[in-house]
Amino acid sequence: MKARIKWVDNMAFLGESGSGHAVLMDGPPESGGRNLGVRPMEMLLLGMGGCTAFDVVHILKKGRHDVRDCEVHLEADRAENDPKVFTRIHAHFVVKGRGLREEAVKRAIDLSAEKYCSASIMLGKTAEITHDYEIAEV
Repeated sequence: MKARIKWVDNMAFLGESGSGHAVLMDGPPESGGRNLGVRPMEMLLLGMGGCTAFDVVHILKKGRHDVRDCEVHLEADRAENDPKVFTRIHAHFVVKGRGLREEAVKRAIDLSAEKYCSASIMLGKTAEITHDYEIAEV
């Protein structure tokens, strides 16, 4: 895996992924940024959310469950002192579909958390990661 980070100006940086996609990162005004993009630590949290959401949808689809939508709402706390790592992350899944069985959704989330989501497993080395879920019929 490769990535390139290019300084744009002030505290704005353009991140380019090895797969050819770009994202703008910036800092808050109090740190010299102009709030033009996500903060790097927000990007890390988004990456974890995307990783686990991908897993859950993939596992449910592979099991032929009629999943129609999946959202992950994340809340995180950081250490007060540098390096201010994540100390707690909570993921709330909202999974929508037709006839989704609770056991299947729980299993998909557990498999992601314990086996497949490399981002959450890595972040779990410094943060307590918890999750819950709700299932909605559509």
